[in-house]
Amino acid sequence: MELLTVSGISLEEHGTTVLHNISFRQPARHKLALAGASGTGKSTLLQVIAGLIQPSAGEVRVSGDRVRGPAETLVPGHPGVAYLSQKSDLPHSLRVEQVLRYANKRPPAEAQALYELCRIDHLAERRTDQLSGGEQQRVALARLLLAAPRLLLLDEPFSNLDRVHKRILQTIIDELGARLGITCLLVSHDAADTLPWADEILVLHRGRVVQQGPPAQIYHQPVDEYTAALFGDYNLIMGADRQALAPSTRRITAATALLVRPEQVRLGPPATGGDGLAGTVRAVRFYGSYYELEIELPASTIRARTAAAAFAPGQTVAVSVTPGTGWEMKLPVAQA
Repeated sequence: MELLTVSGISLEEHGTTVLHNISFRQPARHKLALAGASGTGKSTLLQVIAGLIQPSAGEVRVSGDRVRGPAETLVPGHPGVAYLSQKSDLPHSLRVEQVLRYANKRPPAEAQALYELCRIDHLAERRTDQLSGGEQQRVALARLLLAAPRLLLLDEPFSNLDRVHKRILQTIIDELGARLGITCLLVSHDAADTLPWADEILVLHRGRVVQQGPPAQIYHQPVDEYTAALFGDYNLIMGADRQALAPSTRRITAATALLVRPEQVRLGPPATGGDGLAGTVRAVRFYGSYYELEIELPASTIRARTAAAAFAPGQTVAVSVTPGTGWEMKLPVAQA
C-alpha cells in the first residue's frame, strides 16, 4: 500500500519553472531517496511534500489524505509528516530535556528507547547551545520522532557534519524503519550516500525526474552521463577502444559509448595471446583503500582501481573489462 503519492507536481517561481510534472509513489516502510545536482529542485520538492511550499499544479497525498500547502491552511505542515531540515532549529539555550519534554507524545519507556536510538540519552542536561552540530541534528530528529510520524522527510541531514557525526546519523536513519516502522524519504547533497541506504532512487535534473530505479541499476546502468557522474567516477569508451574491450558483432554507432566504472576495469601483464587491450600507465594515485591508475589506451585515457600498487607509471598493461559489466549509453547529439 502506498503511503505517499505525488501526482503531477509542478512549481513556478518568479516566472521560472522549478519542478516539472513530477509523479511517483512510495509504499509504507519503503526507503526512497532523491538525488541530483545542487539547484535541481530536490529540497523544494521535499518542502512541497511536507506542505511548506504551495505547488502550482498537482497534489500530494499521505495515506490518502491530500497535503494542503501554506495557501490553504493557517499552519503549514501535515499530520503524520515530519520534516528535518539542514538546520536543527532548536530553541536556544534550553536544556535538551526541556526541548524533548515539550514535544513528547509517547509513554516514558518508548521515549527513553527513542533517545537511546538517537544516541542522545547522555545529553539531557546539556543546553542546546552547548551541543555540536551532529548532536543538535540528532536531538532535532528525536524531537520529531516523539510525535510518532508516519512519514519522515530528511532534507540534507548530513550537511556540514564531520565524518564521525555523519556516520552516527547514517546508522540511526538506517535503523528507523526497522525499529519504529517509519517511512523515510531522504535528500542528500552527496548522491553516493543514498546507494547503501535506499530501496529506490529518483534522479532529478532541472526539476524533472530523469531516472527511477533500485540503487544497483542507477549505478551500473545510468540513463545519461549526468546520472553516471552523480554516483561516482566512470569511463566513457568509444570507437576502436570500445570495440576492443567489448567486441560486438552488431554495428556500433558514434552516438553510443561504453560506460565502465573504474572498479570494473581489469589489469594484467602485457598480453601474449591477444587477450586484453594494451595500455600505458601514466599515473598511480593512492586513496587509502585502493589505488587509482590513469591508463592511456590507443584512442582514449581511462581510470582503473586496484587493491595493490601492482603497476608503475610508464609500464605497459593489458586492459580488459570484467565480464558482465559495462553499459551502453546513448550520447547527446553534440557529444556524439
